Amino acid sequence: MALSPLNQRRWRNFRRNGRAFWSLIIFSVLFGASLFAEFIANDKPILVNYRGEYFTPIFNFYPETAFGGDFQTEAIYRDPEVQCLIASGGLEECFDDPEGIIDQIDTGTFEAEGYEKGWALWPLIPYSFNTTVDRPGAAPLPPNAQNLLGTDDTKRDVLARVIYGFRLSILFTLIVTGIASLIGIFAGAIQGFFGGWLDLVFQRIIEIWSATPSLYVIIIMFAILGRSFWLLVALMILFSWTGLVGVVRAEFLRARNLEYVRAAKALGVGNMTIMFRHMLPNAMVATLTFLPFIVTGTIGGLASLDFLGFGLPSSAPSLGELTLQAKQNLQAPWLAFTAFFTFAIMLSLLVFIFEGVRDAFDPRKTFS
Repeated sequence: MALSPLNQRRWRNFRRNGRAFWSLIIFSVLFGASLFAEFIANDKPILVNYRGEYFTPIFNFYPETAFGGDFQTEAIYRDPEVQCLIASGGLEECFDDPEGIIDQIDTGTFEAEGYEKGWALWPLIPYSFNTTVDRPGAAPLPPNAQNLLGTDDTKRDVLARVIYGFRLSILFTLIVTGIASLIGIFAGAIQGFFGGWLDLVFQRIIEIWSATPSLYVIIIMFAILGRSFWLLVALMILFSWTGLVGVVRAEFLRARNLEYVRAAKALGVGNMTIMFRHMLPNAMVATLTFLPFIVTGTIGGLASLDFLGFGLPSSAPSLGELTLQAKQNLQAPWLAFTAFFTFAIMLSLLVFIFEGVRDAFDPRKTFS
């Protein structure tokens, strides 16, 4: 669908803002890659060929018996015996000397009548966010060729946790910001357009609600219902939607007495049409000005809750929990550097993007 002339002008203005445009490209690449985190960092192969048959462990459950093993539980693909069974096509000697059989296969000296060699396609990082790394030494372990960003205090690969944590933080922020912004814009538009007693009652409710200590409420609700991703999303939305109400309300209060609004009312145009088709676009510049603060505040709120131990479940990949580990393990500076640069890059890119969007919607802004 072709863009309208107005949206084409906005897109041109955004593209001419080099900082915002390149931030969007970099952020899109990083976020797009994180959406496929299971294909980048995982302790399961992407694809397995066993006796001419293909398996997809990332998407499906396969017991060890499917590869010639003895157990009905899910195959542990990083186990040398399972890797030997796959590579040798189910050779029984794998239970006695798996590494020796694998060496024979790698050197091309493997010969066994009735057995067909197989293979496994592994992700770039052979660890998931909760995989324990098999490395000697006391955790946290420093970076090396096996773990590019080292491990945390439970020997989990930091780079894998950053990839999954980045995706989780952005998805959480997009959900909370999107829904909270829709609620806030709608509430502010209703208040500003109709005014009167409706506006007064809404303002008193918002004042009381804004004064509620959100952190205490979240902690109490988690203590009662338990920690979960969607419960935290719902609670964050409940305390985030008021952020845009004041801005949108002020813009609608100013615009409701302008000539074009009066003319639309005189022509019998419906209130909702006037509000969201004619008045809201004029309020978008002020609205988009505050969006970066809501986005960064949501990311910071999630990280703060995880840092305090009242955020996502402990099993979830959390950037806030990584920050807490950096605080508790000052002898492992790679944890602090990783947490700092992850937050700095993520927040900077988002702020630059939203600044560019705000300027693109502002008719007074032009870029050469």
